Formats: sequence, C-alpha cells, structure tokens
Amino acid sequence: MTAHAPAELFDLTGRTAVVTGASSGLGVRFAGVLAAAGATVVVAARRAAKLTEITADDDRLHPVVADVSDETDRVALIDAARAAGSGAIDVLVNNAGVDSGAKPAEETPAAFGRVLDTNLVAPFHLSQLAARYPGSDGLSVVNISSVLGLVSAAPLGGASYASSKAGLTGLTRELAGHWGGAGVRVNALAPGWFRTEMNEGLFADERSVRWIERNTMLRRPGNPAELDTALLFLASPASSYVTGQVLAVDGGWTAR
Repeated sequence: MTAHAPAELFDLTGRTAVVTGASSGLGVRFAGVLAAAGATVVVAARRAAKLTEITADDDRLHPVVADVSDETDRVALIDAARAAGSGAIDVLVNNAGVDSGAKPAEETPAAFGRVLDTNLVAPFHLSQLAARYPGSDGLSVVNISSVLGLVSAAPLGGASYASSKAGLTGLTRELAGHWGGAGVRVNALAPGWFRTEMNEGLFADERSVRWIERNTMLRRPGNPAELDTALLFLASPASSYVTGQVLAVDGGWTAR
C-alpha cells in the first residue's frame, strides 16, 4: 500500500457518503464530520423540515426524505445518492434507529418487529444496495450499533432495541466476511451513553445520570464530539485494513 501523510488518510474529498437518521442527534453530527472531511453527504430522514434546516447553509449536504423501514424508500435513497455523487457510494453510515419504549414484559411482537425493520433489516438492505453497483470496491459501511448490543443495561433498555443492535454486530461481521474480497469493508461503531433525542428522558432523570456516571470508568456520559474521530477512522482510508470489527466508544462501560 502506498504511504500517505496522516491527514490524507482521513481525507474524503471527491467521495460520496450517505447518513441515515440524519435529522437530529448523532446523525446530524456524523453528516457534518464527513462533510468537513470533504465528502458529498446525502442526509436521509423522515422529517423534511428538519432536513431542510440542516442542509440550508452547507452545499455539501444533500437532503433526501426517506423512511428506511420502507423498502421502496431505501431503493430511492441509494439511487438519489448515486445521482448526487460520482455514481458509486463510498461511505454508508447506517445510523437510523428507533426504540419501542416498552419493557420486555409489555412489548408486543408487532412493536418488536417494527424496531427490527428499522434497526436491522434497513441496514442490511441499504448495504446490499450500496455494494451492488460497479465501483463499490472501496465502499466503507459503518453500522451504528450500541453498547446495548454488547452488554445488558437492565433495568434500562428494551428487548427489541438490544436485540437489533446485537443483530447488527452479527450482520457487520457476516457482510465483512462475504464482501471483503470485493474490497468492501463493514464495521460497526458502538457508542456508550451519549445524549440524543431518543434518550432525553433518561438524561432528564438525575438518578439515571448518576447511575451512568457510577458505572462508566470515566465517570461521565460521552460528548458527541468524542465520536468524530472514531467515525472518520472507520469511514476513511485510515482504516483500510479494518473490517468486521466493533469499535466501542463508551468511556469504559463494556470493560467493567
């Protein structure tokens, strides 16, 4: 492999990236990081108004309204991303995720299935679509998992969410194994406790925050900026010999 200066390894100039679930929280952050590294970034989410707001002042960000739980929307998203860039997708960040909010004893099978549709089926299909086109060699898929897919956080967390994230780890490894020979890399990023729109209620409860602080080796939740370099590492040529891995950025939560 040709040696490159460190800065060049993280450069995404001329590359096309897709970030799902990009209308709030970590998705917005991820899109901004990739754009700052030079990528053309297609940002996808269900909320059109939020996407318009996010992309208004940055011509590197291209909004596409899409519900990733819908198969037709997934196909349209990948087609739009190919049209926005050079025809191939270089980075796919499967970030969209939902939680039913129900405890395992009350969660219905239908609600469980809806969570898996968004958190697991959609990343599989989008990865499949992105890897299918000519020029996909060099594609980096980054699945946004969670420490809840690695260890239990009971009494917090739900069965469907944890199952979907654990399944995403298995999917990451399996796709990496099948597609590595074609030059496609598939990895997962597993954040610990970061404040997002989904867990606002958790962070509003002082007892829950103290519980997080007590059980995290660094004794605090994460700052979203602390995910920037991990995402960029997995998305860029800096991780050219890394595939099938789960990178936990969790302040030591899973090392207890």
